[in-house]
Amino acid sequence: MRWTRVAGVSVAFAVLVFGTVLVFQGFDRNSHSGSDTIRPFVITMGPVWAVAIWAAIVLLKRPHR
Repeated sequence: MRWTRVAGVSVAFAVLVFGTVLVFQGFDRNSHSGSDTIRPFVITMGPVWAVAIWAAIVLLKRPHR
C-alpha cells in the first residue's frame, strides 16, 4: 500500500512539473520583459506547488497506531 502511494505522488509531481513548464511558456509567449513573465508565474504557480507539497506530506505521513 505504501509503494502505491509513493508511485502515485511521484506521477502527480511529474505531471505538475510538466504543467509548470507549460504555464511558464504561456506567460513567456506574450511578455516583453523578465518581470512580465516571472511575477505572474510565481503568483500563479507558488500556491499550486505549496498545496501539492502539503498534500504529498499528508499522504506520505506514517499513520498513527
